[in-house]
Amino acid sequence: MAEGLSAVARTGRHAAHVTAATAAGFYPALYLLDRPVAGVYALFTPIAFGILSPLPGAGRERAATVLRAVPAAAVLVVLGTVLAVGTWPAVAGMLAVGFALAFGAVCGPRIAGAAPGLQLFYILACFPPYEPGTLPQRLAGLAVGGALLALAEAFLFPDAPEPSYRERIADALDAAARAASGVVRGEGPDPEEAGRLGAAGRELRLSRLPAGARPTGAGRTDRALAQAGAATRRLLDQLALLTAHVPAPGDTVSADLLRGIAASCTETATALRRGRRERGRGRVLAGPQLLEEMVADFLEARGGASDGREPVPRAVLVRRSTVLTAAVSAVTVRTAASLALGGRERLHGLPREQFWYAAEGTARLVAVRIRGNLTRRSVVFQNALRTALGLALARLVAGSLDLTHGFWVLLAVLTLGRTTAGATWSAVRAAAAGTLAGACAAGLLIVGAGGASGVYAALLVPMMLVAFTLGPLGGPARGQGLFTLVVATAFAQIAPVTWRLAEARLVDVLTGSAIGLLCGLLAWPAGARAEIRYAMSGLLRAAAPLVRAASAAVTDGGGAPPDGPSPGVRLALHRLRIAEAAYAQYRTEPAADASGAAHDWLAVLDHGSRTLVGAYWLPRTDGMPGLPPGARRWAREAAEEVATATIRAAGFPPDGVRARPAPLPPEVAARVPVPLLAPLTDVEVWLHALAHDLEAGSGARPEEAPLPERAGP
Repeated sequence: MAEGLSAVARTGRHAAHVTAATAAGFYPALYLLDRPVAGVYALFTPIAFGILSPLPGAGRERAATVLRAVPAAAVLVVLGTVLAVGTWPAVAGMLAVGFALAFGAVCGPRIAGAAPGLQLFYILACFPPYEPGTLPQRLAGLAVGGALLALAEAFLFPDAPEPSYRERIADALDAAARAASGVVRGEGPDPEEAGRLGAAGRELRLSRLPAGARPTGAGRTDRALAQAGAATRRLLDQLALLTAHVPAPGDTVSADLLRGIAASCTETATALRRGRRERGRGRVLAGPQLLEEMVADFLEARGGASDGREPVPRAVLVRRSTVLTAAVSAVTVRTAASLALGGRERLHGLPREQFWYAAEGTARLVAVRIRGNLTRRSVVFQNALRTALGLALARLVAGSLDLTHGFWVLLAVLTLGRTTAGATWSAVRAAAAGTLAGACAAGLLIVGAGGASGVYAALLVPMMLVAFTLGPLGGPARGQGLFTLVVATAFAQIAPVTWRLAEARLVDVLTGSAIGLLCGLLAWPAGARAEIRYAMSGLLRAAAPLVRAASAAVTDGGGAPPDGPSPGVRLALHRLRIAEAAYAQYRTEPAADASGAAHDWLAVLDHGSRTLVGAYWLPRTDGMPGLPPGARRWAREAAEEVATATIRAAGFPPDGVRARPAPLPPEVAARVPVPLLAPLTDVEVWLHALAHDLEAGSGARPEEAPLPERAGP
């Protein structure tokens, strides 16, 4: 109940911003200056950026986004005005502009949020009549409308800022620091604390955030924040394992490293909260060198007593492996947070491939993101192409049939298109019913008021306030119906109208709905439901060779991630990004297919991420000279079991996949030199964690793992 009231209040404030900006620009342009063209653009600019575009952030952040978008909108107005010379030039421009703006979503949430509104400015300008002489009025209306909306967003009933992703990470790191300190004090086992840590990690999933608040941009800051969030989730999960099990008394080796983890988490959280002020003074978070030194000391000491010959109980080795993976996650978090806050120091000692973006410029990172999504398997590419073709076809139909107010056809395509044909059909049906009701009401209003423009002027503000408040909350039917009343009331003031304006609105919306539905049926009608299986399968196939390579690099030596900066690692990272995009869209679509519902796609993503992290960190040894042949054979066979199961899982068999890598046999472990047993345990724990992810992701019912804990890098 409270959340519903909060949503209504938030939508009402936003509606007040748009209504105030629209009225402040539209009325003076029309009634004081007698500039109807400027009035139209002053009317639609706040609607484009305030209603049609889901701009991220609170009031001042949205205001800044509007001001940055106005120059781009001006370019589109100029382009549309020039190409309105004929139907075919306008159609060609619509195809190019439609694709470019929709595909621009890969560059970040702010561009993605502003794209629908920017589309509207080309749509408005590219329709007849061809009047380049009105361009100054159009640009003036755009500038006034944008400035007024920015002022309203910033100063009129401002929204309270929501916690940023950076602050969410800081809160989670505080919880991690408390948990690590609790483990050092021997507080455990505590299943409730483990549950709280797991819940805190789930809150960092990008699916829990509004689309505009997700760090999904192509730049270094967003990439670093996303990596910091993922590493923090892993850190919380690993600490949850430690808190859920009986502590090991006297394990001073682990206690020292856990204290370092707690201190690093606290410092990183403080820096993330103070990030802007620190950046303004030229200071950023220091790198993880101190924690890395503690990890190095831990690696030397964890295999046994000071003489290196005393064996360590197996349960303690497994626990220390979990502590090590927590430290690896803490190192990753601190490094990524430093990069997010503007750090540019060289990443000494860290896997360069894990932070490949650290030294790259923004243009290079954007180019990498664009190139990676220029494939028909990318859902972003599919959506952009579907949108561009729909808008271009709508412009062709509206221009060829000379429809009155034909831009409403394109507006219907833009607002009613969904990523699946089923969802588009549902939206179209609701919008048709709402538009019909709104057209009837508008017709009655026009017949009753006639040419009394004062009536329309008096009704426009309260009508906009109601429409922009209730429309977003009530779905396509209510939204289209109320918007029909708004545009009828506005256009009745610009020029004399009859009840046929409502008829034209209905015809245009139905035409645009039919075009949008046709495009939805012909172009990737299943949306992400069809692509997610392909994307997850590609991720698993790319991960399988890394499992073999990482295990071999540990036992045979290499001292670097498998293949170094290899195409294999790059391919797996690319496939992970494509799969994450498909999963993000899949979560927004209303109905999942029965086969997809049987799979835990998030577990598949976790498997890919865990594979990459293991590939980065596990081989960071000098090899294992003196490792018995039996131990090498076990590592090779266990890795092959997981890799083979990964390939099987890529086919998504109906009964799922069971992966059972054999635990390290006690008789083999007894012959392994004490200093080598700990890194061999790291491989064992990692492989069993990957097997657990595979079973969860493929729909198989997992059994108890042979190891007491499932951790892994």
